[in-house]
Amino acid sequence: MDKTTSLADQLRESIEESIATGALPPGAPLDEIELARQYNVSRTPVREALLQLAATGMVDMRHRRGAAVAELGAQRLVEMFEVMAEFEAMCGRHAARRMSDVERTELLAAHRACETARAAGDADRYYHLNERLHHLIYAGSHSDFLREQALALNRRLRPYRRLQLRVKGRLAASYSEHQSAVDAIIAGDGDAAALALRAHVIVQGERFADLMAVLAQWQSRESRAAATVGV
Repeated sequence: MDKTTSLADQLRESIEESIATGALPPGAPLDEIELARQYNVSRTPVREALLQLAATGMVDMRHRRGAAVAELGAQRLVEMFEVMAEFEAMCGRHAARRMSDVERTELLAAHRACETARAAGDADRYYHLNERLHHLIYAGSHSDFLREQALALNRRLRPYRRLQLRVKGRLAASYSEHQSAVDAIIAGDGDAAALALRAHVIVQGERFADLMAVLAQWQSRESRAAATVGV
């Protein structure tokens, strides 16, 4: 494998993780020179990493203004969550029929791990364990194409799915919703699994208002932090 390409892939993963965790919030500028200095590399792999992220929609390449973390408008965000909910529902329906006994055991273990994080009130750990649980459901669908599409959109929505867990009471609600989905999959009830997962992921009404409020607080905090650094 070409060394530059390999390094660009590593940089892409690192920058993507910073976006997902909120270290790089929506709208944050991505300066090639600064990133090259930060990662102690040349600008070439940095530019390639940014182009890869732009291809996924996570980064905007702005003419004459450089790159920035992509910002999603409210309508676009709702539409993406609607599609994600349908992907999850399809994965759940297939998983209920197609998961092996070993896969069901792994799913139950992942669910119990989420309970430990929920009980501890550890939102960050819960988020990562939650991701594993959903990825097991995608894999359990035994549809490679569906799994690929679900993973790609899940990756794009990571910052926003993670933010939801900061809403008061969301950890407990999320775990309860997981319980319904896992119970349905274990029971082999595809329709119930699809219904539970669709409801778990869809962002409407109060949940959307809560997400927007948390996102606004997050962006405000990051803006103040950036302003302080610039002083």
